[in-house]
Amino acid sequence: MKKGRETHVPYEDVLYEQDGGIARITINRAEVRNAVRPRTYEELTDAMARAADDPEVGVVVLAGAGEKAFCAGGDIRDQSKRVPPVGRKHMRRLFNLSTVMRMMDKPIIAKVRGFCVGGGNEINLFCDMTVASEDAKFGQTGPRVGSIPIWGACQLLARYVGERKAREMVFTCRLYSAQEALAMGLINQVVAADALDATVDALCSDILDKSPQSIRIAKLALNAGSDRDFYSAFFPSAEMLASIYGNEENLEGITAFLEKRPANFRRFRKAI
Repeated sequence: MKKGRETHVPYEDVLYEQDGGIARITINRAEVRNAVRPRTYEELTDAMARAADDPEVGVVVLAGAGEKAFCAGGDIRDQSKRVPPVGRKHMRRLFNLSTVMRMMDKPIIAKVRGFCVGGGNEINLFCDMTVASEDAKFGQTGPRVGSIPIWGACQLLARYVGERKAREMVFTCRLYSAQEALAMGLINQVVAADALDATVDALCSDILDKSPQSIRIAKLALNAGSDRDFYSAFFPSAEMLASIYGNEENLEGITAFLEKRPANFRRFRKAI
């Protein structure tokens, strides 16, 4: 498999390969279950842009390194340092990645093994299709760690799984099996772990056999309705989330996670 061209800044958190019309992008942080930090978001944005600009690429496959996770969401160690000005910069970083994924005129397939949670599941929502192994787990984590999944889940999740189920996922932060995710419409296929690569490759081949200009127009047309939902809600929600970074309630969720203890959010429900 030949490697794609090198960027001006070498990747540390992401792997990029291109061959046979397929760009394969891998979040390469297996030691932290492929949790994403600022550098990861920026490298993913660059890699997605490379795939979008490469005329030989017809489909993109996004995966996580190792067998434990597609992406476990944002790196909590990074989140512990956020205050509103840093949070606003982070929101712009998120916007850049989701925009290049939505505007790319080529399908993006998420290949999921293990955990696909929090921001990882929001990255999954920005992909066009998802194939998961039987051991995959899906869910949102925002309110469990003092945050809110305003980067896609609050806008797009209900379109895939329905309003009621989306509220359940966001409010409870429960984990769902691959079969449950399939039944609710969050993903396209569930296969045995040893069949995941071959299944995704077959799906890529199926897409590559189709007219690229037709695929291009179809993706943008399919995105039109949900683009309105996402972009109209993201900006005010992003500012609200950025404004609470570093306050006592936000830090309780982050500190509890780092200290491996249950968060005590009940203390914030008290009469004034």
